[in-house]
Amino acid sequence: MNRKAWVITGMLVLFQIIAFADKAVLGLVATDAMGELGITPVQFGFIGSAFFFLYAIVSFATGFIATKVSVKWILLVMGLTWAVMQFPMLLGGGAAVLLVTRIVLGGAEGPATAMSLSSAHGWFRPQDRALPSNLIAAGSTLGPVIAAPLLVWVIVAWGWRWAFGVLGVVGLIWLLAWLVIGSDGPFASRRAARQDRNPTDEPIEPVIEAVDSVGLEEPTTDQADLEEKRHSFDAQHPVPLRAILLSASFVVAVLAGLSNFWTQGFLTTWFPKYLSSVIGLSPAGVGWATTFPWVFGAVLLLGLGFLGRTLMRGGRSVRASIVMPFSVSLVIAGLCFLLVPMVGGPAAVVLLTIGAGCSVIYPMAPSAMAYAVTPKQRPLVMAALGGLASIGAIISPTAVGLFMDRAGYRATPQGQPETAEMAANMASGVDNAFLLAGAILLVCGVLSALFFRPDATGRRLQRRHAVAQTQVR
Repeated sequence: MNRKAWVITGMLVLFQIIAFADKAVLGLVATDAMGELGITPVQFGFIGSAFFFLYAIVSFATGFIATKVSVKWILLVMGLTWAVMQFPMLLGGGAAVLLVTRIVLGGAEGPATAMSLSSAHGWFRPQDRALPSNLIAAGSTLGPVIAAPLLVWVIVAWGWRWAFGVLGVVGLIWLLAWLVIGSDGPFASRRAARQDRNPTDEPIEPVIEAVDSVGLEEPTTDQADLEEKRHSFDAQHPVPLRAILLSASFVVAVLAGLSNFWTQGFLTTWFPKYLSSVIGLSPAGVGWATTFPWVFGAVLLLGLGFLGRTLMRGGRSVRASIVMPFSVSLVIAGLCFLLVPMVGGPAAVVLLTIGAGCSVIYPMAPSAMAYAVTPKQRPLVMAALGGLASIGAIISPTAVGLFMDRAGYRATPQGQPETAEMAANMASGVDNAFLLAGAILLVCGVLSALFFRPDATGRRLQRRHAVAQTQVR
């Protein structure tokens, strides 16, 4: 396998770790920030939701830009913005500054998964993309795992504002490394775009030559038919964006992704507070327990990545290799969330670990959808999918805050212990949020299993649109 491809994949995994650490920091500083800044649960939930206000807009815009500009430079600009947006809170910003920086930071992080996957897909053949894609997705889950204990220590030792400062410094370090290492691969969208401008009767040959040029595994003779089918994913012609966005597969992928983002919104905004107030864990315990769903999700993604690669190398469809494991995971997540209000204590933590871990595998959705389109349109489609799905994370934190507010929960002033009554009120409100999340995940998992069919969608789009366009040319 090409060493450069795996080095780039490693950098992208780190990129995702930083992105999700940036998301998780808000939940970790919840108690201290709410007390010092004097904000209510609904207001804090609104700030958590604000992270996703620009997610869709910037994702769409970046998707279009990625058809013209190297993904390497897009990732560089995103990383710079992430780092800079952390420092205002370190320097004493108030609630308004926190709100504005979270909005800008969220906008800059909106296209992160799509651009990371697009960059990785540019370095691997279609049948080999499941594993690097899921490694990058695992980076998303490892962000809170690595960040939570470290940031809790930083908060205890230096204060909650330094949690933002540390993330800013780490972002700058990654930025310098990417400036030196980052580059586009042989299957990148811009190279595919050049092929689209110079179509041939046999569009697969440039792709095969690119494989040979980077030293990837060569197909054996008895695999010829299978290899032709695999390479055809990258030999597709562009089709109208409207046709892609209105396809059943894309719509269902958005709904499934929305359920993932709904859970992300809760995990990054309210989960640490739930562990401390309802479960009664110490700050150190919260730091570790916060990582449990993300660790479970990372292990699950790695397992599903190996499974997907094995199935696709064996000739199975994208739906069988990626979509069905993704759908089953959502169903399991939904059932776990529905059961949480019926238990308490350690059992609730176990169910939340499994349920949330099974529902933070969102990158599998755009990774699967990418097989339905040409490499030139891949960044745009994945970015559009992420942008629309992020609506779930916009609603979720505020919705949880509203459930808590209606249950009678009120934040205690800084330095004062939380009463048993307030803890019970929070538990009541969050339990209602768990029931809603469980229902959403369960329904979306079933819809994904039934209607998310990237292989069939790709063939249909080519028959209806690409063939007609080729004939016109």
